[in-house]
Amino acid sequence: MGLGVMIVVAALTFGVCYLIDKGSVRLFRNKAQHATGLSVRLNKRYATAGIVIGFLGICAIFAGLGKYLALSIGGGIVALIGVGLIVYYLTFGIFYDQDSFILTTFGKRSVAYRFSQIQGQLLYSTSGTILIELHMDDGRTVMLQSAMVGVYPFLDLAFQRWCAQTGRDPKDCAFHDPDNSCWFPSMEGK
Repeated sequence: MGLGVMIVVAALTFGVCYLIDKGSVRLFRNKAQHATGLSVRLNKRYATAGIVIGFLGICAIFAGLGKYLALSIGGGIVALIGVGLIVYYLTFGIFYDQDSFILTTFGKRSVAYRFSQIQGQLLYSTSGTILIELHMDDGRTVMLQSAMVGVYPFLDLAFQRWCAQTGRDPKDCAFHDPDNSCWFPSMEGK
């Protein structure tokens, strides 16, 4: 496969991803929380990895056409993994304002929560990444990673608004320790 074809495929891949991202924002993100510009998003490495992996999968498909069936099938699988990463990046987000936040995930309807609906949190540490699991009053959980863009400003505001909405004084919240990733009461043992 020539270098020109690879460049065209890469340009088309980036262009399609850009158009999907802009189109999905206009079609599906039309609530007040979306308009504030305040959000928690996945790191752009997910999208970049998806584009690179998808591109490599497409290259493998074309390289194996007619000669190597296994290379084409493997390339198809790799391309699907790349598309999956891109879709995951484009569909996950938490959008918030001063009163509430909207959780948007792939394959599920967006759910709006008031900060007062947060019941507590659990912490997990994996390979240098801290995972913060917020437990909501409807039984759902919201998983946040320390590597996400905008996660700490969200958690700081969430704690402030949680205190205001539940009538708590922040000074009386002994569990609150942002330096140790603790914003809400622990759910351990509950």
